[in-house]
Amino acid sequence: QVQLVESGGGLVQAGGSLRLSCAASGGIFSINYMGWYRQAPGKQRELVARIHSGGSINYADSMKGRFTISRDNAKNTVYLQMDSLKFEDTAVYYCNANIRRSASDYYRDYWGQGTQVTVSS
Repeated sequence: QVQLVESGGGLVQAGGSLRLSCAASGGIFSINYMGWYRQAPGKQRELVARIHSGGSINYADSMKGRFTISRDNAKNTVYLQMDSLKFEDTAVYYCNANIRRSASDYYRDYWGQGTQVTVSS
C-alpha cells in the first residue's frame, strides 16, 4: 500500500519560514511527479508546486520567488521550503505523487493526509 507521510507543518509568524517534507513508501516502482497542494478554509484545493522526475518544476504564480520545491529521488521524498510566509498562506498542505507500482501498472495519483500550516499576522 502506497503511503505519503508529510511532516514539517506548524505555526509561524508572518515573514517566517517552514520546510515541509513528504516521503513516499510502499511498493513503488517509479514516480512521475511529486508536489504540494493546499486548501484554505472555504476554498478549493490549489496547486502550490510540482516537480517532475526529470527535474522540471511548476509553481503557482503566488508562490513564485517565495517557495522552493525539491526532490530526492533516491529517498522518494519531496520538500517544500516556504519563505516570506504570509497570513494568506495559512492552509492544510497536501503532498501529491503520481506513482506506478509495477512495470505493467498505470501511473496513479496518491495523497498524503495533510499538514496544517498556520501563519500568524
